Amino acid sequence: MSTPNKYVGRFAPSTTGPAHPGTLLAGLLAWLDARFQNGKFILRLEDLDPDRAQVEFSEKMIQDLTWFGLDWDELNLQSENTAQHHAALDKLAQSNMLYPCAMSRAEIKKIGVRSPDGGFAYPNINRGTPLPPEGWQQSEQPLRAQLPDKVFEPVELSTGNWAQNPSRALGDPIVKRRDGSIAYNLAVVVDDANSQVSHVVRGSDIASSTATQMALMELLNIPSPIYRHHFLLLEPRGEKLAKLHGSIGAPVLRQHYGPQELCGILAHLAGLQGEPKPCTPRQLLENFSWNDVSRQDIVLKWDETQNQLLWDKESE
Repeated sequence: MSTPNKYVGRFAPSTTGPAHPGTLLAGLLAWLDARFQNGKFILRLEDLDPDRAQVEFSEKMIQDLTWFGLDWDELNLQSENTAQHHAALDKLAQSNMLYPCAMSRAEIKKIGVRSPDGGFAYPNINRGTPLPPEGWQQSEQPLRAQLPDKVFEPVELSTGNWAQNPSRALGDPIVKRRDGSIAYNLAVVVDDANSQVSHVVRGSDIASSTATQMALMELLNIPSPIYRHHFLLLEPRGEKLAKLHGSIGAPVLRQHYGPQELCGILAHLAGLQGEPKPCTPRQLLENFSWNDVSRQDIVLKWDETQNQLLWDKESE
């Protein structure tokens, strides 16, 4: 196995519901990359959503990942990084790159400019709006960060090309929500920097946010990690497997599969095994290569009559 200089990888699932097959696949691939490189592996639980994140989901996420066969060198809770998130907002405010914006999603959608993430681009029309005299903490409106007008090209180890001018393609991102919570793009940038993350392995559904995150890194004088975006497990209707879409969760999976059996299925879907034979994550390390990993999204569904996972062979 090769040993890069100070490799630090991470897996950062949200704690808004139980783990599902997509969660376990993403965790497995991030874990394999870090362990194969003899690097440090961090589990960071993203628990900032005030409406959906729950302590019990954090606890069960740890239990499910451990049951599945993953381990980590460090455990972080995103909610424990509030001081660092606020320091980043201070820095953006001091450089006049932070401004309030009350424009709703419906108003942005009405303008009708599509963005690469499938939504609608914010047109940056509130730039220059002053913060409250008392500081950004007193703003009752969402806060956005003014991004540089330039193309950002991440170091990407997969086949995707995610070079983008996020200021124009997506618009300035919200960095603090109306409810006061820190928005994803700022939190992930600050948290990765705090942990000195050097390599980010994650699903391709997040790839369109990479340039935005790099732009925030530039504003905050943070070095950019190396990225690798991998294929997704999809529901039959073509949407990514996600907790919001009611995907089959770990509580049901664990009733019908052992950890090695489930790992074997996911390893097979990923292209790491020719057949879905039982295995452990550690057994996959010896011959692990990204050259073997599938580049095509795969449709996965749960057969409620037979209580088993089924996948679309044509999509492999």
